[in-house]
Amino acid sequence: MSDHDPGRHASTQVDDGRRRLLKAIGLGSGLAVVSGGALLSTPAQALRTSARIVIVGAGAAGVAAANRLARALDGARITIIDSRQRHLYQPGLTLVATGIWKPSKVIDSNARYLPRSIDWLQDSVAEFDPEASRVLTASGRSVDYDYLLVTTGLKVDYDAVAGMHPDLIGREGIACVYDTPEHAERSWSMIDEYVGSGGVGLFTRGPGGIKCAGAPLKVAMLTEDLARERGSRQSLQMVYNSPGDGLFSQPDMDQFLKREFPDRGIRINWHHRLIGIEPELRRASFATPEGTQRIDYDFIHVVPPMRAPDALARSPLAWQDGPFAADGDWLEVDQFSMQHRRYPNVFGAGDCVGTPIGKTAASVKAQVPVAVNNLIDALRDREMKASYNGYTSCPLITGRGRGILVEFDYALNMVPSFPFINPYREHWVPWVMKDRMLLPAYNAMLRGRI
Repeated sequence: MSDHDPGRHASTQVDDGRRRLLKAIGLGSGLAVVSGGALLSTPAQALRTSARIVIVGAGAAGVAAANRLARALDGARITIIDSRQRHLYQPGLTLVATGIWKPSKVIDSNARYLPRSIDWLQDSVAEFDPEASRVLTASGRSVDYDYLLVTTGLKVDYDAVAGMHPDLIGREGIACVYDTPEHAERSWSMIDEYVGSGGVGLFTRGPGGIKCAGAPLKVAMLTEDLARERGSRQSLQMVYNSPGDGLFSQPDMDQFLKREFPDRGIRINWHHRLIGIEPELRRASFATPEGTQRIDYDFIHVVPPMRAPDALARSPLAWQDGPFAADGDWLEVDQFSMQHRRYPNVFGAGDCVGTPIGKTAASVKAQVPVAVNNLIDALRDREMKASYNGYTSCPLITGRGRGILVEFDYALNMVPSFPFINPYREHWVPWVMKDRMLLPAYNAMLRGRI
């Protein structure tokens, strides 16, 4: 092969790109990258304290916070409350639901990540009592705290769609990528069947704040891509029903998708909010400006509304008014400090918080160091300096082997981390990140290392 062979140069460029990507990600560096380019490292010397700290929720945010606090504090009594034994890598559920990953790849154990120095109360919180600085568990136990970190995650509200129940996933053409690998695996059986048999496919999105808002879009695009690959695309009538007048909150990506979907033959219905489903008839009902519209389908991807878990939603810690109360009774926090606006010894992170942006694993990675560092500053009786600027990220997978790495902040400005990736064009890098690199990075985040 000559030095001027184009194939050799293309291969070299890809290899160089991979090396630069790995260097930019910097796994194992021991530093936590916080939005806005700030770096927060674990204090060189642990703070000696006897404070009682309670973390509610052992999802991504809770486990990552537990590890950071355990290393940063000496003598603190840290308790994490959650009955879940399994730890699920939820960003991988779209890959399970589209047949790319096996369910086992997203299943892990909380025991593998929680530090031994903390108390793990395997129970669930039934009531928050911030006036008395305590929580009450489902088993009737009262747990007092000096500081509380709320990381409960959210609730997928299947009941908000009349006739819908999670047991229906994997039957009557019904899919739902959210919640568990079992749901994702059964969704894949429905997608696989639909791509083979054809017909009308409805793709929906719940209104308001939802976990990984890119997931409904990715499911639609990966389904369309699979049909092209199998040569069955002409037999599919694909319709994406948006509850509003947009597809994505970031304006540049919204415009891209508004071109991309029609170009790929995916029809968009605006202001179509899913309100009911009749499984036996394979019929869905949508609230529209013209009234209720019923549409027959062969396949439907159901994305219910999402909201704070019941114990949080009905507690004084939830937003009492305004859009974050109306949308899902989310935890009331200052969007920059992650401290509760009315209870200064309460902090929050993850899907449960009421902020303008941020129900992704990338948001957790940015929020947790801010919440933990500000909690520690509060313990020291110092000014809280850490700030979250709304950073979130979505590897918007447009097909197998390609995607767009979307990173933006509260101002909806693009804030790309990798200067060699065009954030406005499809590229192989977001696919490689999603398929191979983000899970190891996520596990490092759980241990509080990045």
